[in-house]
Amino acid sequence: MARHLVTGGAGFIGSHIVDALVARGDSVVVLDDLSTGKLANLEQSRSRIELIEADLRDLGAVRAACRGVNCVFHHAAIASVPRSIEDPVASNGVNASGTLNLLVAAREAGVRRVVYAASSSAYGDATRMPVSEDTRAAPLSPYAVSKHVGELYCQVFWQLYRLETVVLRYFNVFGPRQDPASEYAAVIPKFITALQRGQSPVIFGDGEQTRDFVYVANVVAANLLAGDAPAAPGQVVNIAGGARASLNELVAAMQRVIGVATPPVYTSPRPGDIVHSFADISRAGDVLGYRVAVPLDQGLALTAEWFRACLR
Repeated sequence: MARHLVTGGAGFIGSHIVDALVARGDSVVVLDDLSTGKLANLEQSRSRIELIEADLRDLGAVRAACRGVNCVFHHAAIASVPRSIEDPVASNGVNASGTLNLLVAAREAGVRRVVYAASSSAYGDATRMPVSEDTRAAPLSPYAVSKHVGELYCQVFWQLYRLETVVLRYFNVFGPRQDPASEYAAVIPKFITALQRGQSPVIFGDGEQTRDFVYVANVVAANLLAGDAPAAPGQVVNIAGGARASLNELVAAMQRVIGVATPPVYTSPRPGDIVHSFADISRAGDVLGYRVAVPLDQGLALTAEWFRACLR
């Protein structure tokens, strides 16, 4: 039985990966400090996993978590642009230094492969769309810098030590278990919960900024593929939905899904936010065999249903 480690496994994306690994019969270790992750996210798999409650900055705990592990799915991070602007030291400590700890521990333990959850924020305000992996990195926030540093460490550990690393640059992931309550919450859970409560969703800026939204099930599939694909080591790969929508279009789509017409309200743009984002996902298809199985509208309907159940 293969044994895998999911860092940040009690979080939004990580917990879905845990469920998928458990469902296929793998042994799973979760490392999470539960600062943003929730035990409730692991409820359906809790009896079948090993949970280590620890911080990535604790190298001893990370070493213990890596023992006997075949593949690491590295999702632990402080995943917030606004929070990184307020406290860049903490973001760097977890996202950059914590990733270095993970790679050191994985190499020492003889881990076969590390799949790293990177961020499309590395591209900054790229001018050519769709953006390919060959586009020069131009991060606009401490968060983006710290996540990009993690990528560079992954590539160096592959080049120097032959530790197999795969970098997946996520675009705007959404789906069940995203937390709408945090002031740093992603846009879709915030919009959905506002509309379901009869409140106006808040848009920072004019709403014409575009994003490439990808439903979480697609991201889980990409991780499982990246864990085994022969051509994946050393690669940086975009993971996205393969289409773009403005925030205004997104609100309109959610109004249709939920069956309400509550208009949005607009406020000042946030510092550090990019204007446009749209991924070229051809490399993901070529290297991983990745395909978008759940398109945006279907993903929004599934997500809205999950949040509707939570609000009952």
